[in-house]
Amino acid sequence: MPGMTRWMFDGIGLPAGEPVHLEAGTGDPGVLPGRFALPGLVDSHCHLTVGLGERGLVPLGERAARTMLDELGQAGVRAVRDVGGDRSITLKLAASPEDGKPLILAAGRFFAPEGSYFPGLYEPVPAERLIAAVEAELDDGATWIKLVADFPPVGPDGPIRGSAMTPNYEIDAVKEMIAAVHARGARVAAHVQTDLVGELVRVGVDSVEHGEVITAEDLAVLGARGGGWTPTLSAYGPPDPNDTPERLERRRRREEHMAAMLPLARQYGVRVLTGSDVFGTVASEIEQLVKYGLTVTEALEAATTSAGEFLGLAGTEDVVTYDADPREHPEILGAPAAVVLRGTRVR
Repeated sequence: MPGMTRWMFDGIGLPAGEPVHLEAGTGDPGVLPGRFALPGLVDSHCHLTVGLGERGLVPLGERAARTMLDELGQAGVRAVRDVGGDRSITLKLAASPEDGKPLILAAGRFFAPEGSYFPGLYEPVPAERLIAAVEAELDDGATWIKLVADFPPVGPDGPIRGSAMTPNYEIDAVKEMIAAVHARGARVAAHVQTDLVGELVRVGVDSVEHGEVITAEDLAVLGARGGGWTPTLSAYGPPDPNDTPERLERRRRREEHMAAMLPLARQYGVRVLTGSDVFGTVASEIEQLVKYGLTVTEALEAATTSAGEFLGLAGTEDVVTYDADPREHPEILGAPAAVVLRGTRVR
């Protein structure tokens, strides 16, 4: 029952697929339902204060962020890396973790200059203030910095569809910023959708977000230092029936490229991660990773053990159980039988 603090489970532990006996807490244990267990999901690319409105992305307040956090917990998510949003909310939530709620690793604000990201979602940071603004974010508790490395031109209603993306900061400024972040023991996640990804990897970004044109050479460099890649495959959604032939062809090429690069990322030691962004779920991202070439076990690792190791999450008392084997029935990931977060059963 929800609220239970002593529990036990006997069944098959995933991703390894071996029999396990798990228990934690004090007092008389309750037996968790389900036959298969994962060690809690990780949403490595989430925006707790960004939602979808009629005309695109919109900012959300604290109440909506807390509701989203509750929903993530009910879905079996034990930890969230919030990679950009309203810093007054996300840094506050990250600083005061609550029992039975997902842990938050917060990046705070989006780092982009004027006219280079979604209007209303960020406070622009010019290049000459980049280091000072990063230092302030770290002083206020950010453990990651979210760099919006490239973006298309922005008009009054948002990004101008069909426009070419351009770099937001000179690469030397980015290199200096990364060094400042690393000196403080924090890390940098970079939004990048162009071939700028190669330069970003070589100047030391810790994780690539989206990275739809990442190359084998980039993956080799990123993997050599144990970097991460969150492809956010669910963010692209299904094809639009109104898309032009040119857009459909670009989509086809992107899908082929991702299907070639994702298995290579694993081979090169890159930590492939699952991220819901604003459009999907961890469960849907696992399915997408399998569609694009990972094995089911590799995709489950991307959402659990591999993400936990990459993000430095301690071995807390988290477990999510399922009535059926998600390796054979991936749709069951959206309907856990029980969820325990930091020792407390919440579902």
